[in-house]
Amino acid sequence: MAAPLVLVVLVAVTVRAVLYRSSLAAFISERVEVASPLNAWKRVVEGLALLDLGVSPYSGAIFHETPLIIYLFHFLIEYAELVFMITDVLTAVALYLAIQDFNKVVFKKQKLLIELDKYAPDVAELIQTPMEMHYIPLKVALFYLLNPYTVMSCVAKSTCAINNTVVAFFILATIKGSAFLSAVFLALATYQSLYPLTLFAPALLYLLQRQFIPIKLKSKSFWLYTMQYAALYLCSLVVIICLSFFLLNSWDFIPSVYGFILSVPDLTPNIGLFWYFFAEMFEHFSLFFVCVFQINVFFYTIPLAIKLKEHPVFFMFVQIAIISIFKSYPTVGDIALYMAFLPVWSHLYRFLRNIFILSCVLIVCSLLFPVLWHLWIYAGSANSNFYYAITLTFNIGQILLISDYFYAFLRREYYLTHGLHLTRQDGTEAMLVLK
Repeated sequence: MAAPLVLVVLVAVTVRAVLYRSSLAAFISERVEVASPLNAWKRVVEGLALLDLGVSPYSGAIFHETPLIIYLFHFLIEYAELVFMITDVLTAVALYLAIQDFNKVVFKKQKLLIELDKYAPDVAELIQTPMEMHYIPLKVALFYLLNPYTVMSCVAKSTCAINNTVVAFFILATIKGSAFLSAVFLALATYQSLYPLTLFAPALLYLLQRQFIPIKLKSKSFWLYTMQYAALYLCSLVVIICLSFFLLNSWDFIPSVYGFILSVPDLTPNIGLFWYFFAEMFEHFSLFFVCVFQINVFFYTIPLAIKLKEHPVFFMFVQIAIISIFKSYPTVGDIALYMAFLPVWSHLYRFLRNIFILSCVLIVCSLLFPVLWHLWIYAGSANSNFYYAITLTFNIGQILLISDYFYAFLRREYYLTHGLHLTRQDGTEAMLVLK
């Protein structure tokens, strides 16, 4: 399996290297779908220029990345293209190794449940075989490295690629069962973009499963392990934030990074839901609706944790998708991360209802983004309503896609325990309806 992975990596690096040397690089880096006010490379360069002049990069309203990022590129600015290519490769390799381990866990769990007669007798066709699972890690790496969204994000040198790498290493550490590394990478991911805080719940649930600790609120071992993991996470986060303070000798980065993410002051158009809504809103209503919009990302964590407590990796996938849809400054690079997980759920395809239509919606919207932007900004024959309409359609498509996978997952789990051929009490055929 190593040889195909190396081949995929070589192809991906070649594609990026060619695009870096083409005229498309400048066009891609200017696209609002690829770079946001948070992660645009131009803003990183501005921050570096201020740092070189002995001025705090957070003294203006331009730079909103974290101190660790600016100091990373302070030393590696001449090798920026190489850094972004390496981060993409590291992300793909981390996901590859994580899914390899996850598949082993899934296979062992299936085998145990079959031996314990937990599955219905007529569901053999729903059981994942080793042959089906063999190429899934490679497909995940392929889906990430050769996804046009990932390629564009890398070519634009969007720091979203670095965030994805941190999240990928967090997933790898969690699936490997390392609570310490999982907490460290989760803290680093939270430090980078705040929203990965919601991944605490699926990570904890997975680690509890690995330790065979029952997920019961009355269990002492449950609370002890939860407090240990939370302490590791919080201590790691405090250390990283203090390190940032020592680098800058200032706390200016906290309002400039996290205040910027939460208050959404820059209404530059992007593929998110915030910008148009708040551009049209009266100022005295904005605080209330900012809170409502921000709560959206965190609101689903508890109900999902209750429903998917036995399936933390699928919970993690859904939560990453929710973050990429509802965060304040999303880019296509965020979408690429959760889309890389789609091959992991290939066994759900038979239960998906609208996959073809939704795939077409996402592709068409992706193609229409630059068209409607040109009509609005350059041709003057359209307005912001047109661009936001396609943004709204794109996000609705993503929401329906994740909902479809969620429906398919629950339906398969029900069939595994109750059988494929459901009957009513009178013996007639029944139809499964999820409400």
